[in-house]
Formats: sequence, C-alpha cells, structure tokens
Amino acid sequence: MIIPTNLPLKLTSSRAWRTYLGGKLLDTFYGRPHPEDSHFPEEWISSLVLARNAGREDIKEGQSHLADQPELSLKEVIETDPSAFLGADHFSRYKADLGVLIKLIDAGERLTIQVHPDRDTAQRLFNSPYGKTECWHILGGRTINKQKPCIYLGFKEGITRAHWKALFQKQDIPGMLSALHRFEVKAGDTILIQGGVPHAIGLGCWLVEIQEPTDYTIRIERTTPAGFKIADAMCHQGLGFEHMFDCFHYEGVPRKEAQKRWFLSPVQEPAVPGGLITHLIRYEDTPFFRMDQLETTGRLEVKLPPVFSSLVFIAGEGTLTAHGKILPVKQGDQFFIPARTGSFTLTNSEEKPLQALHCFGPRV
Repeated sequence: MIIPTNLPLKLTSSRAWRTYLGGKLLDTFYGRPHPEDSHFPEEWISSLVLARNAGREDIKEGQSHLADQPELSLKEVIETDPSAFLGADHFSRYKADLGVLIKLIDAGERLTIQVHPDRDTAQRLFNSPYGKTECWHILGGRTINKQKPCIYLGFKEGITRAHWKALFQKQDIPGMLSALHRFEVKAGDTILIQGGVPHAIGLGCWLVEIQEPTDYTIRIERTTPAGFKIADAMCHQGLGFEHMFDCFHYEGVPRKEAQKRWFLSPVQEPAVPGGLITHLIRYEDTPFFRMDQLETTGRLEVKLPPVFSSLVFIAGEGTLTAHGKILPVKQGDQFFIPARTGSFTLTNSEEKPLQALHCFGPRV
C-alpha cells in the first residue's frame, strides 16, 4: 500500500447509528432519493473513531475509508506514516491520533439532555487523554411541529448537584429543560460547548459539529423524546448512576453571560484574492480544534501550515487542485488533507459559490 503523503485523500460517506432520530436533511444534502429520518442522523468526517452503541458492539461504524480503496480505513493509512500524514509536531504530541472528530448532524427530534467530560474528568474517570469539548456551526434547519430550531445550553443560576440528581431520579424532563438556557439558532451561528456544560441539540437543527475525538456521552434522560429506551450503559457510560454526576460543572450563569461566553463571532481574513476565508472557530476560542469557511466564485488558493486538515464541501461544484492533481468536488464531498500538502486551490465551476468547511486538529 503506497499512498501519497502530499495529496488530498477523498473519503467515503460514514453514517453512524445514534439513539435519536434524524438524517432526512443529510439524505437531501447528498441528493439521495426518498430522504427520511432514521437512527442514522450523523455523518462522521475524517474519522478514526468507532461509534459506541449498546447492543452494536460488534458493528464497526463511524470510521472513514478511502473513496477509491474502500477496503482501506483512514486510520490504517495514517498508521503507515503518521508523522508524514499528520505533521511532525502533531505526531510528537499526539502520535497517530488526529485529536479531533467532525460530524454532520441533522436532528429530527430533540437530542437527550447530556454532558461530556472535560479533559481532567475524562482522564480520571475514563483513563482518556481526551474529553469532549465540542462546537456546533449551524448550517440551517427545519421547522418541526411548529417549533423553530433551537439548542439548550448551560445551567441557569442556582442549579445544584442534588437538585439535578433529583430531577434525574424523577425523570422530570420539563424540570430538566427549564434548568437550562434555551436559544433559537439560525444558519451561521457558531456555539462552543465546553466539557462539563450540559446541553441538548433541539429538533430541526442541521449543523456541523467539531469535537475532541471521543464518544463519552452522559445522558440524563432514560428515554428519547421519540420513545426509544436508552440502555443504562448509554446513560452512565460504565461509570454507574452516581459517578456520572461527576461529569457536570454545576456553575450556573445568567442568560446574557451564557450567550457571551459560548456564542462565537466569526472573523474574516482580510484581502484574500479570489474568495473569502472566515475563521469560525479560532485557537483563541479553544485550543482543541479550529474551523474556517472557504468560499470562492472563481479561484482561491489556500496556504497550509505543516499539519493535517479536513475539508467538507457544503455547497457548489468545482475542483480541488494540489501538486498538479485536479480532483472534481461537489456538495457533500469530504477530503483528508495530509500535512505535506503545502497548499491547495479551489476553483468554482457554477454561478453560485463553491463553499467548504476547513477543519484542523488541536493546536501544536
């Protein structure tokens, strides 16, 4: 197996089973016939991670594979020469691990209220170097049952561990929801969800999620809004019902402070010939990942640092060129960009702009 370490690698689609329903907009995004909601509401991008699902332990799903050699996983390819594919500085710190996971998510129902551990808690409880701080960039959504897309994020003031545990024991879902801030969201919003902060994606949200590369999800609801019973292990992830409450940060904040703290403001890179580069998530916001939006109506050259990155095209058609190799691209295509690529060029071929999200791993 000889895979160039300086050329973009096109990846297969990789849907993952989840407890909640969704995915209709994902089907539409990929132009698939008869779009519908199912238990496959997520597309995992440039993924080396296997999904964790009770009862599906023998099913390997979530990992990305090469589009032209689908028998090869991206994980297997990177492990042949991780320093070259990921970058020497990244490899010296993280070995053959990307340190990041990207997902496209279409929520056909509200997700269960949940939390993910921060890094210190993940190390202590799961023996994991990664927690699961994440960020949502809203691509759009749909109105369902007359409800606009929304999210729930962060405790209101005055919520204690004892009160939160009592709500769980009674399965008082309205009480749980009322303990969190609720925000309606729209295309272009970018929201940071730090480890330890309780949250839930509301029904109708269509978004890209970038996160630390784990699937540790503590669920506070025993049944999904659609009525799917959640296994105990899917609630406490093996910690037990007492210790799972160690994963929450019981710091309540006023609504304005929550919005100021967790809703990020985009920063546009000035004077970019041929298009726009907008920094949606910067390392100043979190050291765990970075995400830019690339847009061009003509030709846009993107200079790269000596680290890997990932591309997912969210609109338009055109080409991706690196080291003389020209690859056709369209909405839904995803690519792993090795650290030795150096630069690439996007060329638009339609009247509407060619748009891509450009994602990076942790700061090195």
